[in-house]
Amino acid sequence: MRTLTAPLALAAALLAAAPVHAKPADAGAAKKILIDSVAIPTVAGRGKVPELAAYYAGVLKAAGYADGDIVITPMGETATFAATLQGTTKEKPLLLLGHMDVVEADAKDWTRDPFVPVEENGYIFGRGSEDNKFDVAMMVATMAQLKKDGFKPKRSIILLLSGDEETSMMTTRALAAKYKDAELALNGDGGGGLIGEDGKAQYYGLQAGEKTYADFTLEVTNPGGHSSRPSPTNAIVQLSNALAKVGAYHFKPQQNELTKVGMPIVADQVGGAIGAALKAFAANPADAAAIATITADPEYVGQIGTTCVPTLVNGGHAENALPQRATANINCRIFPGVPVEAVRAELERVIADPAVAVKPDPDASASDASPLRPDVMAAVTKAVHARFPGLPIIPSMSAGATDSYHFRMLGVPSYGVAGLFSKASDSYAHGLNERVPVDAIPGALAHWDSLLRDLAK
Repeated sequence: MRTLTAPLALAAALLAAAPVHAKPADAGAAKKILIDSVAIPTVAGRGKVPELAAYYAGVLKAAGYADGDIVITPMGETATFAATLQGTTKEKPLLLLGHMDVVEADAKDWTRDPFVPVEENGYIFGRGSEDNKFDVAMMVATMAQLKKDGFKPKRSIILLLSGDEETSMMTTRALAAKYKDAELALNGDGGGGLIGEDGKAQYYGLQAGEKTYADFTLEVTNPGGHSSRPSPTNAIVQLSNALAKVGAYHFKPQQNELTKVGMPIVADQVGGAIGAALKAFAANPADAAAIATITADPEYVGQIGTTCVPTLVNGGHAENALPQRATANINCRIFPGVPVEAVRAELERVIADPAVAVKPDPDASASDASPLRPDVMAAVTKAVHARFPGLPIIPSMSAGATDSYHFRMLGVPSYGVAGLFSKASDSYAHGLNERVPVDAIPGALAHWDSLLRDLAK
């Protein structure tokens, strides 16, 4: 029998006191919301996000929400959406996060039109079906059902949907600033369960942290001149030397609550040399052999510290002229809690050439991981184990960024707790022929119903 780590053991101990809940939302109604959502092409530049927001408002008003409970705020060609199920106390609200926009899709590359949802062979196909309209539809359906049931939460539940998560996150920042005094946020665009190719559930990932995305520009400038008269300095050569140093450099390994708790569970799942290394690193983050093994594995290197890699290079202006300017982009995924400026300073130290300027993206900012709160762990454990008894629940930190990032940055503990369980081979988010399994809907509805009733009661 697997031994639970402290937060998970506490969560398990709290399950027995949980009340019996009413039935979750109807799967057929939720499927219709999902299909209708996919049919609205909420790609940047098409101005369709307000239309989707109005559709969700209609669903909730039909369930009994008043006009004043729903706020749609236009922002350029997109919008934000907020729907509130009023609580009976003045306690800080519980936020639900998701995004209405999707990435672009070229119809000529798809087997089916990406913006004409199709149900086929047990799947719903269409752009955004997985990212993020599946869990948004489940949250909307659950909010509607709670209203129909007359559920009276102690703390208000506020569904917040951004309109440009896939691009500039302007709407995300606006929502985070407005609702920064919330108790916590549950994000349907993070976490979720993995189903093996044999159809058996393997584990559930609880996302409680995200690495900071930050770009840095390396720049070298020279006077230039005719290529027949080479000078001792050359902007391209200087930049190349700097890039070689960055490419060979490894930031100091780090550990936080998420990796310390989650790595041993992951280790049991993957086994082998990498599993042993993960377990060893969790026990001793200075274990050199474990660090070497993890660092050599692209799947796990990002879990033990900051990573920085060159992604773009540009230099020179003519084939027969010395380069006057050479630049490169360094993309960094910064470990939670590490300031962006600290990474810039470390890059500067590693390059050790005053001729190479290291300039950070002015919009880059860092956030720390969220704590593994006992109430959240208990609620997630109960919801997951109701579907898959004893399934491992792995606290995780993602290398990408979701709306949670901006809420964490303002002090709102945020957790990716998606209700979707799917196979790795069925995950086509941002890719061709994106799809979700229809049979995942009932379980996801039960998941969200359980979480909201437990955490807002």
